[in-house]
Amino acid sequence: MEEQVTWFVVTLWVTGLLKVAGGLLGLTLARGVRGRAVSPLLQFAAWGAGVLLFWHGTLFVVQGFLVETGSVVLAPDLLPVSRWYTYLWGPWFMTGGILFALAARFDLGHVPDRRRGALAGAVGGIGALGLSAAMPAAGVA
Repeated sequence: MEEQVTWFVVTLWVTGLLKVAGGLLGLTLARGVRGRAVSPLLQFAAWGAGVLLFWHGTLFVVQGFLVETGSVVLAPDLLPVSRWYTYLWGPWFMTGGILFALAARFDLGHVPDRRRGALAGAVGGIGALGLSAAMPAAGVA
């Protein structure tokens, strides 16, 4: 039992740190930090975050709609939680992903080497999808 509680606390801390990192990334994009070395890293991180957030939210919404239509059956006591994810958290994650992608796209217009920045962004976005696909394969769901 203690292992499960410890694992949950570690997960909460990692999630919190990722949220702080995402906030700092958004602030950095908004402030327009430029440079040949920094800009591709920002593009990589921003597109990665955008794709991952949008994908994560989409999964919440799609799974919720499958539950709502009866295609997937959930225990009755989990239905209210499923609705929160379907109608609140999922759309917020999707919106956050779109906003990160828009911020990255706007920032790309100011990158000294746009081609390199675009490549870094593409690698970040594709990498985020790969990470998302690898997690269930690794047993992390």
